[in-house]
Amino acid sequence: MNYSECIENARTRIGNYCKACPECNGRACKNQMPGPGAKGIGDTAIRNYDKWKEIRVQMDTIAENKPVDTSLELFGKKFLYPFFAGPVGAVGLHYGDCLDDVRYNDILVSACAKYGIAAFTGDGLDSNVMVAATKAIGKTDGIGIPTVKPWNIDTVAEKMKMVQESKAFAVAMDVDAAGLPFLKNMEPPAGSKTVEELGEIAKIAGIPFIVKGVMTVRGALKAKEAGASAIVVSNHGGRVLDQCPATAEVLEEIARAVGDSMKIFVDGGIRSGVDVFKALALGADAVIIARPFVTAVYGGAEEGVKSYIDKIGTELEDTMKMCGVTSLKEITRASVWMK
Repeated sequence: MNYSECIENARTRIGNYCKACPECNGRACKNQMPGPGAKGIGDTAIRNYDKWKEIRVQMDTIAENKPVDTSLELFGKKFLYPFFAGPVGAVGLHYGDCLDDVRYNDILVSACAKYGIAAFTGDGLDSNVMVAATKAIGKTDGIGIPTVKPWNIDTVAEKMKMVQESKAFAVAMDVDAAGLPFLKNMEPPAGSKTVEELGEIAKIAGIPFIVKGVMTVRGALKAKEAGASAIVVSNHGGRVLDQCPATAEVLEEIARAVGDSMKIFVDGGIRSGVDVFKALALGADAVIIARPFVTAVYGGAEEGVKSYIDKIGTELEDTMKMCGVTSLKEITRASVWMK
């Protein structure tokens, strides 16, 4: 199965909201929520996609002809490629009820680990979502990254126990999920976190802690102060705040500000191996891709995930070869062109 066949299969299974487009660019679903759309007028997801396309890669084939190494070492683990599957929750609501979160995570986590990358998993009001996600990660000997919502500290501590039992090699918190409706008006309060609160959560985690949902230098430096091992430059695919900048527009400035003091992931509209290359050139250590992995799981289960990993990996390898670099560390700002 190739990814095009996977998309065709997904269209018969993925429900009424997602259109399983050949290229997931945010236009067909726009502001459709439930579904994979974005908040408000729905332009942030579209902008995420479009801004990567404005960046061009610098071809250079006057170089030594040797094999390309796409591998990445991160937090003591080695991965075949510098991209990961993103966390998605409530798949039955947003993408079709032939899968629930338990089955979705079982397929995604195991397939990603089997084929050389790792999956971030989601969280939700239903406590069984985190239970199932961490169990799936445990089956892979910890090759997965649970993503905890910004609950109150007692709830976070309970979820971190499950994370630790799974032997996950890292854990994330999507602090920007404070903008999701189901977190508002909860008792005890859930939502935005102070630097001090994030610092306490990082200590509770006891493993590399990733703050997801950073869009400014100021936010990145706060995450660093809190003791985060990494950040994810992310606007939650436009689902939590309307009319944000694209992640491609803020990544380079954030990467310059934090330097080598922490690892940097980025998500939002990255849809090809060429896009992955561009993100690395602007300072990311790795990227996260979410919505297309949903199509992969719905369209082909483990085989669908493999087809998508192979597609993005092959495109990245080809781009590196054609741009005269043979390892990730050789990808620099000079590897891309921007106005």
